[in-house]
Amino acid sequence: MGSTDGPVPGSETKPHAVLIPYPAQGHVNPMLKLAKLLHHSGFYITFVNTDFNHRRLLRSGSLSELHRLPEFRFDSIPDGLPPSDADATQDIPSLCTSTTTTCLEPFCDLLSRLNAGDGGAPPVSCIVSDGVMSFTLKAAERFRLPEVLFWTTSACGLLGYTQYRRLVEKGYTPLKDMSQASNGYMETTIDWVAGMSNDIRLRDFPSFIRTTDPNDIMLNFLMQEADAIPRGKALIMNTFDELERDALEALSAIVPRIYTFGPLQLMMSHVHDERLDIINSSLWKEDSGCIEWLDTKDPGSVFYVNFGSITVVTAEQLTEFAWGLANSKKPFLWIIRPDIVVGESAMLPPEFLAETKDRSLMISWCPQEKVLQHPAIGGFLTHNGWNSTIESIASGVPVICWPFFAEQQTNCRYCCVEWGIGMEIDNNVKRDEVELLVRKLMDGDEGKKMKANAMTWKRKAEEATAPGGSSYSNFNKIIHEVLLE
Repeated sequence: MGSTDGPVPGSETKPHAVLIPYPAQGHVNPMLKLAKLLHHSGFYITFVNTDFNHRRLLRSGSLSELHRLPEFRFDSIPDGLPPSDADATQDIPSLCTSTTTTCLEPFCDLLSRLNAGDGGAPPVSCIVSDGVMSFTLKAAERFRLPEVLFWTTSACGLLGYTQYRRLVEKGYTPLKDMSQASNGYMETTIDWVAGMSNDIRLRDFPSFIRTTDPNDIMLNFLMQEADAIPRGKALIMNTFDELERDALEALSAIVPRIYTFGPLQLMMSHVHDERLDIINSSLWKEDSGCIEWLDTKDPGSVFYVNFGSITVVTAEQLTEFAWGLANSKKPFLWIIRPDIVVGESAMLPPEFLAETKDRSLMISWCPQEKVLQHPAIGGFLTHNGWNSTIESIASGVPVICWPFFAEQQTNCRYCCVEWGIGMEIDNNVKRDEVELLVRKLMDGDEGKKMKANAMTWKRKAEEATAPGGSSYSNFNKIIHEVLLE
């Protein structure tokens, strides 16, 4: 990487990129991959987490070998929330308010320390910030540094967020009352968004429009962050041109410089540096024993279930999913975080455990990319977070979609309608529907078509990330046209 447009400067003038993700697992993961790609291309890296997440990374063992990489450092700033040692994602609205209002000065203090040579660091030459950490733009202006914004969403999801202000102006949101969230109003079609099909529904937009409060924290936060996009030197995204061409073209009217360089996991295949493999971004301790378990299963026989790092379910929903999986009679791997059930520990019926003990494995966290790439995996029940969605595309795995919040609803729509790789399960989950859809996906004609489509997208993703492909070329352009400009 970094070779097609001339060499990156040598170590005596090594450029120094400061990367700062939004403090949640789904944002830390892709930002760390990008950091590794930049390090491999000759950059000194400072990766900035919140104090809370830095402690979690240390506890999970993700940074245990960091001393072997002297030019890749982790630092942290306070998030402004009350201290906590919980092993769970913090409250998202509280985080959004707190990062916006309290993190600028600690971040500027860190940049000053780095510029003064703290720990032997060279002067900071650029900032790569999460798109929803736009307070960093003020720091970039103060220090006269180029900053690119990395939106870790899909392009279609980001396009949905950029329409929030118009949806408010046209009176679609806030809702008149919450009955509109369930009485059919969300089926209203929106036919005026360039880059989206004319039959896109309100329910397909990122979920924060589902509020009656004009002062809703998330609705206003996303409008604020979307408005900030043109202030960055460029917008970068973990997707590839062919997958989201229409959405990317529409976004280019808002910000002319957009660089796609995904899927990041395929871009990482060009990095051959075992020292970088020792750094992990998992905030939970991973159980890699599931890979050995998968090794004992037939190709395409196992159904994988993971609702990501934030989704929570009720005890009743957990039970319905459990019996749906049991009744499908398929072997399954199910990731059940300790905090997945709202307000209580995840308890599964003993009869379910007895019924499935010979064909199931249930663990609290796993190395998902390795799981999805395993030949035994035949399908994936997902919340449709963008990391999970793009990882399933890169692995050629069809999906059953159960979106929870944010742009997961948009990703679900695109998986099921635009890309032909998924089917949606009703939010009010019932065991019979779970059983039916798992069987359809794993054994039915519809599932075979979805698998074929998923494999087609996988090939296109591999082409995009191969030397000469759009993502591969864009990554080099990001470095030479923006970060080293």
